Amino acid sequence: MGGLLVAFLILVILVLAVVVSCIKIVPQAHAYIVERLGGYLATWPVGLHLLIPFIDRVAKKVTLKEQVVDFPPQPVITKDNVTMQIDTVVYFQITDPKLYAYGVENPLMAIENLTATTLRNIIGDLELDETLTSRETINTQMRATLDVATDPWGIKVNRVELKNIIPPAAIQDAMEKQMKAERERREAILRAEGEKKSTVLVAEGKKESAILDAEAEKQAAILRAEAKKEATIREAEGQAEAILKIQQANA
Repeated sequence: MGGLLVAFLILVILVLAVVVSCIKIVPQAHAYIVERLGGYLATWPVGLHLLIPFIDRVAKKVTLKEQVVDFPPQPVITKDNVTMQIDTVVYFQITDPKLYAYGVENPLMAIENLTATTLRNIIGDLELDETLTSRETINTQMRATLDVATDPWGIKVNRVELKNIIPPAAIQDAMEKQMKAERERREAILRAEGEKKSTVLVAEGKKESAILDAEAEKQAAILRAEAKKEATIREAEGQAEAILKIQQANA
């Protein structure tokens, strides 16, 4: 009797364990792909769900949040035959869990290979200078191409960013020398403009000083002439007054 009770308890525990294992809770921003006897059955959204034991199974758990993958640098060749290393960052989101689960074997590897191929095709039509100055254009073209290509996989590509563009060492040295020469040229121009302004200011100062000196000399000459004129007038008046007194005395 005791053995039967133990067996019954064990059976109840096993049944409860199976029932509990069949209760599935899909968390927020996730979806579960459920298969029945090896074939696709349903895509479970957020909430509480129940599997049929030994028949149904959760084949794949899919996150619906935006994901970011940083792919390693890829060698690409420009239109003018310059080999560069470019690494990309792709922002994508799963929009159809079923297509994502069954559309391609390894989605991340597929996106990486597709990104490398698309990047080579775009850069192959651009020269080095265009590649370095057209990053936004390249990002836009890559996003559009990847978004169309990954649509059958249930993936939407939101953004693509070129993280680093690394040209060959020789070209980097040449670019650094060019930037250094440009900085030196700007510094020389600034120095020349400063010296020019300084020379102009000195010349204007001398000019104004000469004008002031001439004006002062002119005023001094006028004052001397007026003083001399006044002295002459007074001398003439004195002589006339003296003559008048002599004439009055002789009369």
